[in-house]
Amino acid sequence: MHASIITIGDEILIGQIVDTNSAWMAQKLNEVGISVAEIRSVGDDKDQIICAIQELLKSTDYIFMTGGLGPTNDDITKKVLCEMLNCDLVLNQDALANVKELLGRRGIDINENNHNQAMVPHKAEVFVNILGTAPGMMFRFDKKLLFSMPGVPFEMQHLMTNHFIPQIKNSSVPQKIFHKTILTTGLPEAILAEKLSNWENSLPEDIKLAYLPSPGYIRLRLSLYDASDDLLKTLEHKVVELKSIIPNNFINDQNLNPDQLVAELLAKLNKTLSTAESCTGGKIASIITSRPGSSSIFKGSVVAYDNDVKIDVLGVDSVLVEKYGAVSSQVVEQMASGVRRLLKTDYALATSGIAGPDGGTPEKPVGTAWIALATPIKVVSRKLLLFKQREFNIIGASNAAILMLVDELRSSSLD
Repeated sequence: MHASIITIGDEILIGQIVDTNSAWMAQKLNEVGISVAEIRSVGDDKDQIICAIQELLKSTDYIFMTGGLGPTNDDITKKVLCEMLNCDLVLNQDALANVKELLGRRGIDINENNHNQAMVPHKAEVFVNILGTAPGMMFRFDKKLLFSMPGVPFEMQHLMTNHFIPQIKNSSVPQKIFHKTILTTGLPEAILAEKLSNWENSLPEDIKLAYLPSPGYIRLRLSLYDASDDLLKTLEHKVVELKSIIPNNFINDQNLNPDQLVAELLAKLNKTLSTAESCTGGKIASIITSRPGSSSIFKGSVVAYDNDVKIDVLGVDSVLVEKYGAVSSQVVEQMASGVRRLLKTDYALATSGIAGPDGGTPEKPVGTAWIALATPIKVVSRKLLLFKQREFNIIGASNAAILMLVDELRSSSLD
């Protein structure tokens, strides 16, 4: 069975917001055996919405649509669906009761716009949205199903998880979809592809391979649709082969990002981490703390952007700063040692570099960075030569530092 996704809103098309809904829905649909054939974003325009629905109904079994269900005049999804289905808007009492309860809890009097949230096309099967005022709706187009949801991510996720995914589980026989994601590092995409060319050519036709590069690492995704037990065994064998081809570049095959690995390994070893960041400006700390439970393994960070902070707070020797410059192995190693000592952690990461777009010199061009790791027994550092793009350099240096820690923790966990 195949699905398509439509996200509605001018704010998506002008880049004012990022469409995270589609990625979340596609992942959840794959998990229940529904492959996503197409994702479209359209504006708050009747003709665009109708065209997208009509075209996608021809090629997919389900359409999941978000947006355009708010209380203002630019929210036109319900009117468009009424026109397509030749039906009228009617008041849904359950939806109205939900609106009154939600607003009453906040001490807000219901007005006409709020009341209109409970008006739905009479051909809709309505699912009350306990997290918002716009209900979810399901429409039948012959044997095809269209699901309409608010664009607010947590409201959409609630409706998908509690109503719409159970609905499609009951109405179809899902495919057996399987994805295996391998994390690699240390090889650029073109070189990695060259090393794996014979292995890639040996993959069965039913196993699809995709390269997913990020600054500092590359994920390889192997996908099976309508997977048989024999093909699953073949895929696992191919992963073993892959590991033997690039043993020093293979990180894991559990679809874990480097920061997830750090969190798991630190928790397993019962160790803690701190960071001292200059060119990355707190990015490493942000990545680590974005995960629930990070307070058990992460103590804090010093964003030492100015040299005085490196010297006065982290204890970096001013003579070394003067002699070698802030972007040097000598300084970044003292930053790592300093923050480890200051925050009393087992491990510490530090970064210092020239993120750009200016500030470089012939000796240290934009994209030059040093990263360091302090452990209970040693301090090590590594020089990076990145690019001229500031955002890439920040995330690239952050990922490289995290991967340095992954290597160290994996070695420690084997001891």
